[in-house]
Amino acid sequence: MFSKTSEYGIRATIYIAGKSQKGERTSLKEISTEINSPKAFTAKILQLLVKSNIVESIKGTSGGFEIPQHNLKNIKISDILKAVGGVEVYNLCGMGLRDCSPKTPCPIHHKYKLIREEINAMLQNSDLEELAQNLNDGIVFLKL
Repeated sequence: MFSKTSEYGIRATIYIAGKSQKGERTSLKEISTEINSPKAFTAKILQLLVKSNIVESIKGTSGGFEIPQHNLKNIKISDILKAVGGVEVYNLCGMGLRDCSPKTPCPIHHKYKLIREEINAMLQNSDLEELAQNLNDGIVFLKL
């Protein structure tokens, strides 16, 4: 459903948010290890997240990546997807057809549209504060 960039972007942001809730910063190496993502690929994703003001990059010996705690409630998964270019989830055909539209629908177009609308609502309503808290409480995991 999501591209690898989107998956890693969401996972990295939730991981950073979880560390930020604890008052900690985290490094590129730690993030890539904890979300099971290649380090160079993670670095490119983090650049996009920093550029979009979702994640802050602090330089120096006590530096790393963080998200100010007061921002956690305001950042939604949809914001992360926009930052990393993962908006395809909002538009793709459920069967992967390139020219699927209301005028030329695929066999599942109308049913999938309802599912896509539910996914869209979930992405726009799921905030980092809740997701990070669930991670810190051990309710959810970023890698198995």
